[in-house]
Amino acid sequence: MYPSLAAYYRDILIGIGENPQREGLLDTPQRAAKAMQHLCNGYTLKLDEVINGALFESQNDEMIVVRDIELYSLCEHHLLPFIGKAHVAYLPTGRVLGLSKVARVVDMFARRLQIQENLTRQIACAIQDITDAAGVAVVIEAKHMCMMMRGVEKQNSVMLSSVMLGEFRDSPTTRQEFLQLIGQK
Repeated sequence: MYPSLAAYYRDILIGIGENPQREGLLDTPQRAAKAMQHLCNGYTLKLDEVINGALFESQNDEMIVVRDIELYSLCEHHLLPFIGKAHVAYLPTGRVLGLSKVARVVDMFARRLQIQENLTRQIACAIQDITDAAGVAVVIEAKHMCMMMRGVEKQNSVMLSSVMLGEFRDSPTTRQEFLQLIGQK
């Protein structure tokens, strides 16, 4: 995939009126192809491999929250970045997930072409499937370069998206506790 991807980037340079033989652009197609492969490496990952058995027995049934997980993704409409943070919570039912695995799940889905709404749901459903939790909540807040660099060019807008499953959807008290813990009241 790498050589043909670099050729496409060379064609893009020509298409925007640049000379790919110019000194500063000589290696740009290869670098851009390598960068895109890295930014989209979520397609090469499988959820069970990301978790790698890091699910542990636990009697804890209280809310577990991992907040401020930075994320970087590419908007599927413009191929421009959106950058932000995810807050993930779940109510365990006998098993807890290794802490770093929550961030790895976020990264796995963020490293694909996305819209924020789908990314939020994919993370929530994956955590639910893995843990069989009584409930899962995910909130993502992100700035979208497709809105900042083009179109309406609004620099200070932040998009919030949320998915509440199980007890987080059914219990206003549980949902409110989560929102307070992540500072969203």
